[in-house]
Amino acid sequence: MSDLPLLPEPVRTRIVELAADALSRLPADQVPLPLKRVATFAPARRPRLAGVQIAGALEGDDVFRGRVAAEVEAATGDLARALGDGRVPLAADPVEVAATAYCLRSPGWEAVVRAAAETIEAEQRAAGSSTAGDEVERLRRRTADLEAELQQLRAHSREQLERAKGDHDEAKRRLGEARTRLREAKSASESREAAAATELASARSATGAAESEVRRLRARVGDLETEVGSVRRTERASRVGESVRARLLLDTLLHAAQGLQRELALPAVDRLPADSVAGPEAEAGVRLSTGRGSLPVGDPGLLEELLRMPRAHLVVDGYNVTKTAWPDVALDRQRDRLLSGTAALQSRTGAEVTVVFDAADTGTRAGRPLVHAPRGVRVRFSPSGVIADDVIRDLVAAEPAGRVVVVATSDQALARDVVAAGFHVVPAGSLASLLSGGRA
Repeated sequence: MSDLPLLPEPVRTRIVELAADALSRLPADQVPLPLKRVATFAPARRPRLAGVQIAGALEGDDVFRGRVAAEVEAATGDLARALGDGRVPLAADPVEVAATAYCLRSPGWEAVVRAAAETIEAEQRAAGSSTAGDEVERLRRRTADLEAELQQLRAHSREQLERAKGDHDEAKRRLGEARTRLREAKSASESREAAAATELASARSATGAAESEVRRLRARVGDLETEVGSVRRTERASRVGESVRARLLLDTLLHAAQGLQRELALPAVDRLPADSVAGPEAEAGVRLSTGRGSLPVGDPGLLEELLRMPRAHLVVDGYNVTKTAWPDVALDRQRDRLLSGTAALQSRTGAEVTVVFDAADTGTRAGRPLVHAPRGVRVRFSPSGVIADDVIRDLVAAEPAGRVVVVATSDQALARDVVAAGFHVVPAGSLASLLSGGRA
């Protein structure tokens, strides 16, 4: 807007705003070429971004100024008509009057613009003078407030200085007292150190004497141990000699008695004193064992009694027992429980234990899982196409008549075959109860 040097800044700004607003209403072919791009801006942004271009077009392009004047005249209405009649409304804003007159170029517009500019400048000077007076008064009050604050700060500083001096004197006094206490503590510490050194020397002397006494006593103990060993060896040799002589005498008497028996051909004693008493004798008969006769077949106590007999053999129908005792547990866990239980039972009774499993019930592709048999327990899986019952029948058939063989199963057909062979059968529940610690 350097093309309008005589106009006050508010008037120049308003002229550019009127022209920028008029651009929005002009057809595209009536907009000067330098302002084609400016016309695409938002009306509110045109004065700020292209104010110089708009002012230059107004000064240098009379056709554009005439078109803007027509738009301004249509927009201002009464003010434009008043200026056209050569009069200025008294209540109108001087900035609006000057800007409108400049755009319309009505007769006498220079005088109208000049008068409005003078009015605006007078108002600005009066406002500046009033503002300067207010600023001077404000600065005077601020100066008075700062002086009062300075006085307060000086008084506060003096109080702080006096307080710091008092604190300094108190600190010096406490420091002197602390130094006195430190000297006293140092003296007491030196006294205690001297006493401790004396006690340490006494303790070391006593320790040396005690160590010498300990060495003397250890030497004496060694001598006594040597003497005791010698006495023990002498006594042991004496006892051994007496024992050998007594044993030799006993053997001599035994050999003499045996020689006398052979020499006299004495027969063995076949009658006892009680045989000489007359009386009717009981008839010969057969009686079952107490355990077999008094305990039921399913009692765990009967099973343990049978297994404690000499050279007893326990044959277990594996899955028949585990599925009776632990039906809700997986097969591998059933096998582990049964084998650990029978291992403990074998250790307690000394019986031979054989556990037979059906290979078809293992759930593995090979049919025979890897099983680590406990010590003292024999584990067998039935061959392919053979059930565990037939393996148990073969085991029973291999046993000699008269041996105590016990088969643990609840399979009735297998139980009948075992009993027919002359061996014992206990239910699967009886073994499960014995393994769990149950008793009748």
